[in-house]
Amino acid sequence: MTDQGLSVVLGGAGFLGSHVTEALLARGRRVRVFDLQNADLSNLEEVEGDWEFTGGDFLNAEDVARALEGASRVFHFVSTTIPASSSRNPAYDVETNLVPTLALLDLAVRKGVERVTFLSSGGTVYGKPRALPIGEDHPTDPLVSYGVMKLAVEKYLAIYRRLHGLSYRILRLSNPYGPRQDPAGAQGAASVFLGRAHAGEPIEIWGDGSVVRDYVFIEDAVAGILAAEEAEGADGVYNIGSGRGASLNELVDLIREVSGRAVEVRYRPGRPFDVPENVLDISKARRELGWAPQVDLRDGLARTWRWLQREGGR
Repeated sequence: MTDQGLSVVLGGAGFLGSHVTEALLARGRRVRVFDLQNADLSNLEEVEGDWEFTGGDFLNAEDVARALEGASRVFHFVSTTIPASSSRNPAYDVETNLVPTLALLDLAVRKGVERVTFLSSGGTVYGKPRALPIGEDHPTDPLVSYGVMKLAVEKYLAIYRRLHGLSYRILRLSNPYGPRQDPAGAQGAASVFLGRAHAGEPIEIWGDGSVVRDYVFIEDAVAGILAAEEAEGADGVYNIGSGRGASLNELVDLIREVSGRAVEVRYRPGRPFDVPENVLDISKARRELGWAPQVDLRDGLARTWRWLQREGGR
């Protein structure tokens, strides 16, 4: 019999997954975290509640089947690629993201999972904006393989709903940042820039710094994800972001302000897949989910800076 209280967070040891795990536990839900067998669990060190860890490989259907045993809800946060690297080897993107996700959906149907909540990408599925802010009904024309894969999974979720009745929620997330995000990572400009400032290193910017992005604090992102996952009614796609844009140069200025440090910036040639501006229209989530972001960019950066100082950027 399916345990109605069990939620499985695939990629639960990561930045976003650990925060979602913590929020689910705060709601009294049981959680199984699935991540690599040798995953760093430091993000979960202080997370309290009824949770367990199951290690395995997302590409191994037997491991995923074991993770889904007895689950009613699944959060799919696993990705083997990032936008900047995905198009170098699209076949790898398909083999390690799309194909195992289809295996996951087959297992979810077989094991009686009620709902799959999938982390898509508000930054890549739309491509170059034709209008701003970008609503969920904006044309989808990804410029990188990462966006193509995310969009393909979205389409398959709709197919599995029609064929098998598998409920889903799709979150097109903007650029989340905050405590626990790796300041030395390959993505997440806000946290990476803060990490550079904390280490006394120069910030590197692709282009002239005029590129505008939508940055959402992790607490707001998680609140939006769970508002969608818990909502009754029709399955849907939701933009989750701040609804406001900030250029990279503006981001650097705010980091100088909250850190009190004179941060050096080094500009590098722009990249062809970086669209000039991406700001999400979050009015649908406001209207249908009763959700709205609460933390502005300056406050969120200040909170993340304090975490960096306290934790040493681990």
